[in-house]
Amino acid sequence: MPAPIAVIDFETTGMGPLQGARATEVAIVLLEGERIVGRYQSLMRTGAWIPPFITQLTGITNAMVAAAPPAEEVMHEAARFVGDAPMVAHNASFDRKFWQTELALAGLDAPQPFACTVLLSRRVYPDAPSHSLGRLVDHLGLPRTGRAHRALADAEMAAELLARLQRDLGTRYAMDWPDHALLMELQRWARPSMDRLMGKYLAKAGRFAALAAQPLDDPISP
Repeated sequence: MPAPIAVIDFETTGMGPLQGARATEVAIVLLEGERIVGRYQSLMRTGAWIPPFITQLTGITNAMVAAAPPAEEVMHEAARFVGDAPMVAHNASFDRKFWQTELALAGLDAPQPFACTVLLSRRVYPDAPSHSLGRLVDHLGLPRTGRAHRALADAEMAAELLARLQRDLGTRYAMDWPDHALLMELQRWARPSMDRLMGKYLAKAGRFAALAAQPLDDPISP
């Protein structure tokens, strides 16, 4: 069974914590291989004002977050839900900043490594007409799970995209289910070098597997 991966999405009051933006909603989908095994979602109250254009985009109003649980409580619950699972987000640089900031404000660490389905999709699906989440979902024939720019719907679509991407990688390179460590490597590779680097990665992984299976009294020579 593949190790769990936590796919996260935030809705926020703006573009980044450095500009004073705060989260308004968080959703996390726990994925094991192609199977969703858990969901967490909550609006969150930070006291930050939601601009009208954000409400128009997300449907989240100031009244909705005023009635929501405090951000510190939500982030403690979210951290417990994620546990030690590594994380994935679509445009991870955005969600990682809010994950780290909101956890820090709640007095919690954020050690999880983040992989990004935008970067990954550019390498695996270079011919896609767009690498935005909605356009990729439509391009690959994946289900739309709800209103875009609501955290749970976007997290579920990102999870569907991640599972499809892992399955296509496994098929393309005749390999076992790609794990999070490989995704972290892959997103750093230049697209033209991907086939060569995948060959080197798989050869290295195969050698480690052979070493692990070899009896101690019959070592593989270096």
